[in-house]
Amino acid sequence: MKATWLFRAAAVLFLLFAAGHTFGFLSLRAPTPEGRAVYDAMNQVHFTVHDTVYSYGNFYRGFGLSSSVAMLFSAFLSWHLGQLARELPRAIGALGWVFFAVQMAGVLICLKYFGPVQAIFSAAVALCIGAASWLVRIPAR
Repeated sequence: MKATWLFRAAAVLFLLFAAGHTFGFLSLRAPTPEGRAVYDAMNQVHFTVHDTVYSYGNFYRGFGLSSSVAMLFSAFLSWHLGQLARELPRAIGALGWVFFAVQMAGVLICLKYFGPVQAIFSAAVALCIGAASWLVRIPAR
């Protein structure tokens, strides 16, 4: 398989991951009374910092949306790396391996804090990026 297709496959997986993540965290409703109480408290308890009023619910939504935006950027980056792999593979350099390392950290985070579906998506993305980075590596001189 060519590096271009692997980077582009990762981009598509990132788009699916971002869509699932955004829908999942915005539509999450706690199934227990205790969970609903925590959710309600996150949204009903407000605090002021430097004349601005916040709630933990707003932080939750803000961090969640930031994660979705980061996944969309990763989709763009992966697609772009696919184009570079086709036209100028040496330009990728260490970026492919750093991108792979970031995705591997994401796999570990998903395993510890989220669940198997998220870990599988992260692992699939990491596998695509790692394999593509291997294919475009600079040959030894």
